[in-house]
Amino acid sequence: MKYLKIGQLESPVSRIGLGTWAIDGGPAWGQDAAEQAAAEERSIQTILTCPQAGVNMIDTAPGYNFGRSEEIIGKALRQMKRESVCITTKFGLVWDREGAPFNKVGDRQLYKNLSRDSILREIDASLKRLNTDYIDVYMSHWQAEEPFYTPIRETMAVLNDLKAQGTIRAIGAANVTAAQIEEYLQYGELDIVQAKYSILDRAVEEDLLPVCRKNGVILQAYSPLEMGLLSGTLPRDYRPVGARSTKKWFQPENLPRAFAFLDCLEPLCEKYCCPVAGLSLAWLLAQDERIVLLSGASAPGQISGNARASDIRLSPEDVAAMRRLAESLG
Repeated sequence: MKYLKIGQLESPVSRIGLGTWAIDGGPAWGQDAAEQAAAEERSIQTILTCPQAGVNMIDTAPGYNFGRSEEIIGKALRQMKRESVCITTKFGLVWDREGAPFNKVGDRQLYKNLSRDSILREIDASLKRLNTDYIDVYMSHWQAEEPFYTPIRETMAVLNDLKAQGTIRAIGAANVTAAQIEEYLQYGELDIVQAKYSILDRAVEEDLLPVCRKNGVILQAYSPLEMGLLSGTLPRDYRPVGARSTKKWFQPENLPRAFAFLDCLEPLCEKYCCPVAGLSLAWLLAQDERIVLLSGASAPGQISGNARASDIRLSPEDVAAMRRLAESLG
């Protein structure tokens, strides 16, 4: 595993981290209560496996199944050395107070609220669920919108206060524009930006990645395997449910093309003795030495397997060939 220094964090973080949006299932993934209950122990074991795989960054958010992801991580942390892991959680999506309407998950509505009072309520709840007294990286989940708009300078004022108190150690922002990154940087240190990035979705390369490079901000890629599509484990007759059903590459007209793309990668998988998931993750890491990524996993073997991608060294020619294949899809 390769590691990278983020901001003023004492220990470097693994370039491949564990993403926990799906770790407990829930309505976003089309799971019922019985299926969720069966997944909890497997999820805890997945988290406990991370140190053995060299993975020390674990990413979560209150909005992941309405706090359940944080609660499961908190249970796992009781069996771990807290200082051995870097915990990232987020703020800005709430379901128990007013805000600008966001997504509806199952029968519950999420709202955007980045006000000072809301952030302070959120971090208290996150600390309790996570069973910790500090957050390594605290990150805005989505940006504020009218009619509950909060200027970035006010959000950063709260984060700077929390950082000065030692409640958080580093500041991040997810789902931002290049202009918003520049605005965050006017009011303090922005250590890491989280954005969707995969070989099939390269939009961040247009302006987000360049502004991160210019300002020395780490880019953290989420959904690098396109919600499992690039894992190579989905059957060819797969019919998407839950959150996958609305995504571009899971639409009926795109799914066959994505599977054909995976077929084209098989010779490279044989060359590098790795699964297509490892190849896809290695391609992302090859784009910039200051990119880290989040790999979703719900079983111990998955995180161990994905972590090995850090050790795959793709040749520049193969990196370019993979890009050409992806670009040919449109």
